[in-house]
Amino acid sequence: MSETHATHVTGAPVFPPGRYGRRRERRRRPVLTALVGLALVAALGTIVVRLYQQYGSPEYDATVITYTDITDSQVLIDFRVAVPPGGSAVCVLRARDRDGAEVAREQVTVTAQPDEREVRAQHRLVTEGRPFIGEVLRCRRPA
Repeated sequence: MSETHATHVTGAPVFPPGRYGRRRERRRRPVLTALVGLALVAALGTIVVRLYQQYGSPEYDATVITYTDITDSQVLIDFRVAVPPGGSAVCVLRARDRDGAEVAREQVTVTAQPDEREVRAQHRLVTEGRPFIGEVLRCRRPA
């Protein structure tokens, strides 16, 4: 019995036609990749600018000086806010109880005199329970 060799000499394997489907060539799409990257950078840039405007403006920097007059239903918050000369700011104040739960939150508008760059203000926050601490969460430009 004679032996027949059905091997090909070429280096690439040969598959029977129609059995394994068509082999696809991968095409690179550098233009599409660049456009997707550019859109991603633009979206992230927009988010960064928006968050900076909302939370990061150094023009409206607030500092709590003290919180006093703590009772079962109130706290007096004494704070200072840096604003542009003669400007005003909207500040969010809150009080938390000993467990850290929020018992009061309120927005307060403070206005500086024409030659002042800093405003010192006091606000009595009415609470739903006994507060442990009074805070200024943030201050921003009035809308």
